[in-house]
Amino acid sequence: MNQTVDTPLEEKDDSSQRNNAFAKKDIIKKVGALAIFALLALYLASISPTITIAWVVVILVLTIYLFVFEIVDIDVAAISIMVLLGLTSLLAPIMGLEEGLVDTKHLFDGFSSNAVMSIIAVMIIGAGLDKTGIMSKVSSFILNIGGTSEGRIIPIISSTVAIISSFMQNVGAAALFLPVVSKISSRSNIPMSRLLMPMGFCAILGGTVTMVGSSPLILLNDLIETSNIVLPEGSKMELWSLFSTTPVGLALVATGILYFVIFGKLVLPATKETGSKNDDLRYFEDVYGLRYTLHEVVVGDQSLLIGKNLDDIETEYKIRVVATKRPRQASQIGPGAIDRDTSIEAKMVLAIISESHDLKAFLQKYDHLEKRKTIKTFADDLSPSKTGIAEVLIPPSSNLIGKSARDVWLRKTYGTAMIGLHRNGETLHEGDDIRSIPFQSGDTLVVYTPWEALMRIENSSDFVVINKNFPHEEVRPKKIAFAAIFFFISLYMVLFTDIRLSIALLTGATGMILTGVLNIDEAYRAVSWKTVFLLASLIPLGIAVEHSGTAKWIAEQTLSVVGHMPIWVIQTAVAILATFFTLVMSNVGATVLLVPLAVNIAIGVGANPAVFALTVAIATSNSFLIPTHQVNALIMGPGGYRVPDFMKAGGIMTLLFLVVMIVMMNLIY
Repeated sequence: MNQTVDTPLEEKDDSSQRNNAFAKKDIIKKVGALAIFALLALYLASISPTITIAWVVVILVLTIYLFVFEIVDIDVAAISIMVLLGLTSLLAPIMGLEEGLVDTKHLFDGFSSNAVMSIIAVMIIGAGLDKTGIMSKVSSFILNIGGTSEGRIIPIISSTVAIISSFMQNVGAAALFLPVVSKISSRSNIPMSRLLMPMGFCAILGGTVTMVGSSPLILLNDLIETSNIVLPEGSKMELWSLFSTTPVGLALVATGILYFVIFGKLVLPATKETGSKNDDLRYFEDVYGLRYTLHEVVVGDQSLLIGKNLDDIETEYKIRVVATKRPRQASQIGPGAIDRDTSIEAKMVLAIISESHDLKAFLQKYDHLEKRKTIKTFADDLSPSKTGIAEVLIPPSSNLIGKSARDVWLRKTYGTAMIGLHRNGETLHEGDDIRSIPFQSGDTLVVYTPWEALMRIENSSDFVVINKNFPHEEVRPKKIAFAAIFFFISLYMVLFTDIRLSIALLTGATGMILTGVLNIDEAYRAVSWKTVFLLASLIPLGIAVEHSGTAKWIAEQTLSVVGHMPIWVIQTAVAILATFFTLVMSNVGATVLLVPLAVNIAIGVGANPAVFALTVAIATSNSFLIPTHQVNALIMGPGGYRVPDFMKAGGIMTLLFLVVMIVMMNLIY
């Protein structure tokens, strides 16, 4: 009986056909949506009171369509809308307008706006703080006090990230803590999925604590100033200060933390993967049979280990010491730090990499040794961002051929500790006296190394570094004083002077560049130019919506539906509208579009327009339901999350956000 077997070519054709089918469905979906949006635009234009408002409404609907369905990247869409607004000056006679929708002399004012320059400065300051290693110090603190309890770790991580996020971009704060959470997960056996979502949500919530914590809040005062231009003298709004949102923001952060502490086990997924079983460790285990883990051991006063050298114990007990610390002295790790003749002293802390059963045998041999449950002393120095396991090849041209690790004092000279030697398909481990075996061309050394040491090895002709995906960023701990000084100078200027926010923040950013905390190229790389162009390009649309009377007209239509209801109900409706918009478009775009609307609604019902504007800016951080926010997109992969996971945990968080925000704002403002 003949059977048909699919060839690789046929499988490829099937895959291509499926992809084509999906592409066709996507095109049909977008074309159908375009027809619906076009009909909506025509209907709204037909009921608009003036031709100017009609054209602004059409462009507004087009903007929402481009953002929702991502026909092009959102920054490209924003730039296109800005250019289109500029072209209305040329096409005005054809469009039935007396003049363009936006004066071309002010079309690019967004690029020099207070909001845009403030965001650029905040990104540079955040990068400067990271470059000095301050974030690693924070990580060390968390590892020291967090223990292995999920109920303690979640509040510590989440509150720390929230505080940092209140002064820098929340996606940056979340990104900095990804390796920290991975390390904590590996040492506490808590799945990454139970730690990353609380951290990510609190990074978003932390952006509401200060007026520089998120792009919408930075932008808000500029939008208020724009609205003030057309408001009567007695109705002009006052600008918000740096800590105006702090009570509301802290309440939201506290709500988020309590939510995950109390209900986390019910709403968070528990995937089997943890930071200890990441891809790198699995790779070294599968390829080289290395099941090594890092341990921290304290030498007691009565231990028989005192006085022995590292060479006396490492090969015999199949352990490898990669760092040491004497009382009241700095940690010893890297080139020139420790070698086989290093003597063990009382109260010395040893960082040992080995298999668990080998360490157990070593501890049984020598009394008065304390194995800590977690890495404490070396939590910073041996963090994943600074050290790890790597593969190094001996090339044919290497001067080390014929010499052993002992001959060249590999650990002392290069700062790398060899824990495996792979040759001819066989891997030799600790206990096989691998440091006495002369190197041959093609040998692969498996080493535990600081990344800075590996960067130097990478430039040596004696080695070829196989895995290039280790952190290459240079850390400048000696610049920490300059970074702190200019950070606090900026903070002082924001708090205690009347100078514009952008100038205050740029003072700190410029100071960090001039003092070498960052070089200018690093400063440029720190800026998300996509965000800058998105924000600057949308500002003209906000001007058109406001100055054409479109915002006022939409407000009047909204008031005709909810105007008879209590003010807090109308405010809640505005917050829900902002929440919906921020799920389907950028929070910056939602803020630009909705603040003028909220201001006009507030004036129409006799409420405080500044409070309604603030409602929009805060509510645009209510982005938890689906992974469209940058932070949610960042944690989705490492946490192994799916969209239903966000809908389950984020749905409740969205409702809690709205309730707490409305209650707090009505109590305070």
